[in-house]
Amino acid sequence: MAKKTRITNNIRRLRFEAGEMTQAELARKVGVTRQTVIAIEQGRYSPSLEVAFQMAEAFGVGLEEVFQYPKAPAAKT
Repeated sequence: MAKKTRITNNIRRLRFEAGEMTQAELARKVGVTRQTVIAIEQGRYSPSLEVAFQMAEAFGVGLEEVFQYPKAPAAKT
């Protein structure tokens, strides 16, 4: 079983806000398979930087609107 990534995303919400764009439509715009979009959306796969930027462009938003990476807890001193 694949380890879940720490990267979270808003792909599902953004697809809905983009006129209920399907995963297949997003995949075509970005140049990946529908299965890749599903895996990224479900947090089972981290996209390459290129794919991440292409997804943001497909939605017309900034990268941080699509993907988030939680900050590590501060080290105790």
